[in-house]
Amino acid sequence: MNQRFSSYIAGQWVEGDGGHADENPSDLDVPVGQYGVLDAARTAQAVDAASAALPKWALSNPQQRADILDAVGSEILARKEELGRLLAREEGKTLAESIGEAARAGQIFKFFAGEALRIPGEKLASTRPGVDVEITREPVGAVGIIAPWNFPLAIPAWKIAPALAYGNTVVFKPAEIVPGCAWAIAEILARAGLPEGAFNMVLGSGRVVGQAMIEHKGLDALTFTGSVPTGHALLKQAAARALKVQMEMGGKNPLVVLADADLDKAVECAVNGAFFSTGQRCTASSRLIVENAVYDVFVARMQARMAKIRVGDPLEQGVDIGPAASQAQLDTNLSYIQAGHEDGAELLAGGERVEWKTRGHFLAPTLFAAKPSDRIAREEIFGPVAALLRADDYEHALALANDTEFGLCAGICTTSLKHATHFKRHAQAGMVMVNLPTAGVDPHVPFGGRKASSYGPREQGRYAVEFYTTVKTAYTSA
Repeated sequence: MNQRFSSYIAGQWVEGDGGHADENPSDLDVPVGQYGVLDAARTAQAVDAASAALPKWALSNPQQRADILDAVGSEILARKEELGRLLAREEGKTLAESIGEAARAGQIFKFFAGEALRIPGEKLASTRPGVDVEITREPVGAVGIIAPWNFPLAIPAWKIAPALAYGNTVVFKPAEIVPGCAWAIAEILARAGLPEGAFNMVLGSGRVVGQAMIEHKGLDALTFTGSVPTGHALLKQAAARALKVQMEMGGKNPLVVLADADLDKAVECAVNGAFFSTGQRCTASSRLIVENAVYDVFVARMQARMAKIRVGDPLEQGVDIGPAASQAQLDTNLSYIQAGHEDGAELLAGGERVEWKTRGHFLAPTLFAAKPSDRIAREEIFGPVAALLRADDYEHALALANDTEFGLCAGICTTSLKHATHFKRHAQAGMVMVNLPTAGVDPHVPFGGRKASSYGPREQGRYAVEFYTTVKTAYTSA
C-alpha cells in the first residue's frame, strides 16, 4: 500500500475512519492504497461548506470560472498517462482505455470552461408597451454528485465541470471502490483556485454518506449515475422534498446486425460494444440481435474473433480486457452465466474464470445463444456477458431491440440507408449508433436515455445547462 486517500471538505483534507484497502482487481496481493470513510456528521459538514460557499461562487466572474476549469483540464491532459495508470490499477480498464478516459476527462473540463462564458439567456418583447422581458439562467445551488466506479475519471468530470461552470457548488461522492481516482480529481481541484467549500469530496458508502447528502436540507440538486434500484430509492427520497434530480441508471442495449451488413465490421462493433471495458459500461451491447440469414456465419466469426481476445493485467501490453472491478461484480457475472445455463441458453464462447500470473477477478468474455425471455437477455449484467438473439427480418429485429425496460443506447449494422434511417427514428433509445459500437458519446453532445435508463435532463454538452441552472424571468418597466 503506497498511499492513503482522504476526503476534502471546505478547503481541507479530512481523514476518514478506518484503514480500508483500495483493491487492485488485477493483483489482490498489491492494493492501490488505503482510505478512510466519513460518517453522516462529517458528510453534513461538506454540504454545509457547499451551502456557505454558494453566494460567493454563484456571483463569481465567469472568466474566473472559465480559467479555473481550463487549468484543471490542462493539468489532467498533461498527466493523462499517470492518471490512466492509476485508473487501470484501481478499476481494471486496459491502460489504453484508461489513458483515453483521462484525456476525455481533461477535454470535458476544457469544454465547460468555454461554456462558463456562454451561459444562455433571452430578451423578449412584452405584450405591454414600455416593458422589457429578460430570461436568465442562475445556478441551481449546492449540487450533490453520486458517481459510479466504471468511469471514475470521466463521469465525475462531466458532472463536476458543468456544476462549477454554471456557478454551483459541489459535494462529490465517488463509488467506494475507486477512492484513488476521486482523490486525484479532488487534489487537482484543490489547487485550482476555487474558494473554500466550492468543491468538496466525501468518501464512504451510499448507505451512510449518500443518505446523509440527500437528507441534508442544504442540498439543492442531486445528479446520480448507478443502478436502477439505488436510483429509484434516491428518487423517492428526492421527491419527498422536491429536490431537483438527474438520474442515469443503466441499459440493456441492443446491437442489430442485418443480412446486408459488412459482417467483419459488425463483429468488431459487437466485440467492442459487448466486451471492451470488461463490459462494465451502461452502453454495452449486451443483446446482439442478428438477422437469421447471416446468423450462423455471424456466430462463427464471433467465436473466431473472441478466441483472439486476451484477458489479463490491464497494464500489460497486448491485453485486450482487464478484470471485473470487484469480487462483487465478478460474482454477479458468474451468477448470470449460471442463470443462462439454467434457462437453457447455449454457451457459444467463454463462461469461465481466467487464470493469470496474479490473483485477480478475471473472466473470459462470454456469449450465449439465448431466448428473448432469458434473464441474460433482459437484465443488466454489467460484465462481459452478451446474449445473441435471432431475428426473422428487420421488423422483427426492431421489435426485439425495443423489447426492454431500458432505453439508453441502440445500434445497428447495415448498408441500407432505408433501414438505418428508420432505425434511428424508431429505436426507443436516447442514443443510436449506425455501424459503430454502442459506446459513449463525445464530450460536446448530450448523453442520456429513455424509459428506465434515465430520469431528468441530459448530461454533457450544452444540454447540461438544463440541470445545472434554474430559469428566472424578469420584467422591467421603462
